Amino acid sequence: MTHETTRRTVLLATGATGAAALVAACGGGGDDNGSASTSSPAGQDATSAPAGQVLANIDEIPVGGGKIFKDEEVVVTQPEQGQFKAFSAICTHQRCTVGAVSDGTINCPCHGSRFQIADGAVAQGPATRPLPAEQITVEGNAIRLT
Repeated sequence: MTHETTRRTVLLATGATGAAALVAACGGGGDDNGSASTSSPAGQDATSAPAGQVLANIDEIPVGGGKIFKDEEVVVTQPEQGQFKAFSAICTHQRCTVGAVSDGTINCPCHGSRFQIADGAVAQGPATRPLPAEQITVEGNAIRLT
């Protein structure tokens, strides 16, 4: 009977270890529930661009549209003539880089999330959180990341 109990114990322990590994591997799937895996660590900027860097000239940003700066992870929009906004170019759903700005929205190619160009608000999911705003300044014709 000792052999049977030992075998049962080994099988149960192996099954429990396998189940724990499976749960760990499936957890943190990058959904947008506010977990640490989808947000920037505290104290870090959402972009990798250096402060003060010129991103574009104002004539490069179309009215009602925008331009994505992939290296800097920033998207700059012009919702109305002379009004410039900037947002993180990283989708809040699963951290893909947004791919286009058209028809008044910033569009993520990965799962179809869309964000308003005026305020970064979610226009269409699956994302549930807006794009974080970035700070820019307009000096003459230059748009600078601040």
